[in-house]
Amino acid sequence: MSYIILIIGFILLIKGADLFVDGSSSIAKKIGIPPVIVGLTLVSLGTSAPELAVSVVSSIQGNNGITLGNVIGSNLFNSLVVLGVSAMIVPLVINKKDSKRDFAVNIFATILVVILALGCFILDGKVISRIDGVVLLICTLAYMLILIFQSKGKNSDEVEEFNNIKLPIKIILSIIGVAGIIVGGQLVVNSAKDIAATFGMSDKLIGLTIVAIGTSLPELVTSVVAIIKGEDDIALGNILGSNTFNLLLILGVAAAINPIEVSMSLFIDLAVLLVVTLLIGALVFINKKEEKTISRKEGFLLIMVYIVYTVYIIMRN
Repeated sequence: MSYIILIIGFILLIKGADLFVDGSSSIAKKIGIPPVIVGLTLVSLGTSAPELAVSVVSSIQGNNGITLGNVIGSNLFNSLVVLGVSAMIVPLVINKKDSKRDFAVNIFATILVVILALGCFILDGKVISRIDGVVLLICTLAYMLILIFQSKGKNSDEVEEFNNIKLPIKIILSIIGVAGIIVGGQLVVNSAKDIAATFGMSDKLIGLTIVAIGTSLPELVTSVVAIIKGEDDIALGNILGSNTFNLLLILGVAAAINPIEVSMSLFIDLAVLLVVTLLIGALVFINKKEEKTISRKEGFLLIMVYIVYTVYIIMRN
């Protein structure tokens, strides 16, 4: 029964996030917010909504092993599997100039969380504190302000008609989406705990694997659709944006609600995430060409790295 509830929870999370993004984007456009800002903020936040819901519920319930494990696992899944699958469908052509900022912010966010986690062992009893959470939230706000500031005027030449958007319907859809995210998050966390208990799996492992993969499905679907449509930069931007929001916003909110305990095994997983992030950055920026193509072979290797890592954490448990 727990498996059925888990699947229902994932469906509610993903569909809820989809309804929220669609509804809130339409509302934003209707009231005159530039589409580029909608894309940079609401869409990235929307694809991270499942992780946010799961992490907040876990934090409230005091299951912070799921919270941190979910963020680390989701980011590794995005970086290795989502990017790898996207490249295997069609080799990814990445414009370095457009991607440089997002890569820099993503690497900064990863290093910051690693530093905070390291500080847990040195200073404050192995927890990411509420103060640390506030710091992460301030960084989230700063990042969003940078996105908005840099996007000003980019779509000034685009004239779109949104008169056919029915605002009351979109508001209702947004509310339904939020409800789906909240209920789905609770179902996923509770069923995941039951499954973990049945097999003797730790909260950390269930967060790193089942929950992380399930909550990353929106990023996978979004990136694959973008690749099929030939929007390579959107696919990469979705991955980087989601990873950054996972680290800054989701961990920030969760830690502000309830300090997050950091075990040595989770710190190792964080270190693995940092290495993977730096390696992908090197893969893209190592040569001097303006564009970098991530080949099908490189995509396959990324997926294999994720499989090896998953086997390692299962054996470790």
